[in-house]
Amino acid sequence: MVAISGSPSPTSRTARVLANVAGALDAEIDTIAVRDLPADVLLGCDPSHPVILDIAERLQAADGVIVATPVYKAAYSGILKALLDLLPQYALAGKTVLPLATGGTVAHVLAIDYALRPVLTTMGATHVLPGYFVHDQLISDAPDGDIVIAEPARTLLDGVVAAFAAALTSKVTA
Repeated sequence: MVAISGSPSPTSRTARVLANVAGALDAEIDTIAVRDLPADVLLGCDPSHPVILDIAERLQAADGVIVATPVYKAAYSGILKALLDLLPQYALAGKTVLPLATGGTVAHVLAIDYALRPVLTTMGATHVLPGYFVHDQLISDAPDGDIVIAEPARTLLDGVVAAFAAALTSKVTA
């Protein structure tokens, strides 16, 4: 499984939610933090760059992909867009994808459906789950360095993650 964190922030709530979700799954997770990729790769418009080819190979080998992004101006992050634009058109062909988003206003809830989902579908994803948006105010720091997601958001997120795991399991047994 591949998890992509599309947050540009070094203290990202999005990355921490993604790590929390990945930890809840009983699977090996290969995490790609887009913010750690060289800027010249993301802005160089070279889809044949070795970094991009490596990410494409990692996606091809995965059964499932989690894409997490903060929502800025009602859409997913610009660095995530830069990466997605460089990947092959069908980089997600045959994949089950779980989109996750975080943001500071409930007005951004629909960003998954209206901004991110169409791109993931266009990239060939077989099954894009409904995903989940976590409002920033519902995310707090735990004493152990992890995060706490307030109820009922925690229960709803757990349900989305369980649906993702079930979709992957049914894909493997099919």
